[in-house]
Amino acid sequence: MVKMMERYDIAIVGSGPAGLSAAINSKIRNKNIIIFGNNDLSFKLIKAPKINNYLGFFNVSGNDLKNHFKEHIDSMGISITEERINNIYAMGDYFALMVNEKIYESKSVILATGIEYTRPIEGEEEFIGKGVGYCATCDAPLYKNKVVTIVGYNKEGEEDANYVSELASKVYYIPMYKGELSLNNNVEVIKDVPFRVEGNSKVEKLILKNREIETDGLFFLRNSLSPAQLVPGLLVENGHISVDRLMNTNILGCFAAGDCIGKPYQYIKAAGEGQIAALSAVSYLDSK
Repeated sequence: MVKMMERYDIAIVGSGPAGLSAAINSKIRNKNIIIFGNNDLSFKLIKAPKINNYLGFFNVSGNDLKNHFKEHIDSMGISITEERINNIYAMGDYFALMVNEKIYESKSVILATGIEYTRPIEGEEEFIGKGVGYCATCDAPLYKNKVVTIVGYNKEGEEDANYVSELASKVYYIPMYKGELSLNNNVEVIKDVPFRVEGNSKVEKLILKNREIETDGLFFLRNSLSPAQLVPGLLVENGHISVDRLMNTNILGCFAAGDCIGKPYQYIKAAGEGQIAALSAVSYLDSK
């Protein structure tokens, strides 16, 4: 059963410099916000050994800068919701953000997802909605008594595989990470590398480096999705979300900021764009 949530003014997807800047500036303007991400904030930021080009903070490590960011949002009462958004749908006067068995609603959205490093494999995008999906628990009932293959990029994929195994006739699990697995006995583990998706009107096979699998459904459970997969209809050019100078995307009420809209991939640039996106979202809401 899908659980309905309250409708927010602004939903922000991403907790790097762009997303945090957007959250701060939205909160200053008294908007009801929710920000999705990780309480570790930005993985790339934490790994930076020294930062000298962020105005006001020099000779600091990425971890030090992250701590300053955390202090700032904590002081404003901004908390990060650690849930993975699977899809975002424009519903007219609001957006529906899908998280497994829950739906979050927001009047506007700011995408600050960073760069997607795990690219789709050959044929993947061609079969989206035709057997390829990104939320196994959402679509599992469609594959009752059928064969499902799950490509998991982190431990969370194991939970999805176990859930699907209760409905499907057969579940293959392909872990793209190392470590011990906690899977039901009826889940078959395949340690190989996905190469290509094949089929006619729908998915029929997954071609791996060393073998091939016949399957009815195929789920890629990555750490993050590319923008085009996340938001149907979003205009993406050369791997980046297309925006104007006010961070408007081609979808009314949807804005984007940070690395996901293009180079240079710099923290201070991302923070500035996050501010612009927030101001644009506020203007959009006020105009309504």
